[in-house]
Amino acid sequence: MEWQVFQALRRLGADRAAMTLSGLCLVHCLAGVVLFSTFAVLGDVLVSPLVHEIGLGIAIVLAAWALGRGYLRHHRLFPAATGCAGIGLMAAGISVPHGDFREIGFTVLGVSLVAAAHYLNRRTIKG
Repeated sequence: MEWQVFQALRRLGADRAAMTLSGLCLVHCLAGVVLFSTFAVLGDVLVSPLVHEIGLGIAIVLAAWALGRGYLRHHRLFPAATGCAGIGLMAAGISVPHGDFREIGFTVLGVSLVAAAHYLNRRTIKG
């Protein structure tokens, strides 16, 4: 494993690897500052049930559009079915009280399934 990492670094170039790592560090540091200040100002808005409901509505529309188009192109049901299961879990997440451990579990699993469905859909289309 170590040898593969060093080979990858050699192909990439030490300077590029270092610049990439520095850039990732910069993004991480700035994102932390921005997120903490944003949460302090917009905390009530970000946990509002309306924000979650709107987000779920957008997710449903985008998933139906992208996964539906994919199904029409490749005629494989698995990506669309996976996406539907994920959307269902996301809906279950907003149906339980905010902060409940089930909300987190349903949402994280649902979003992961939807992301996996889109990945499978793209991979199947590119075939």
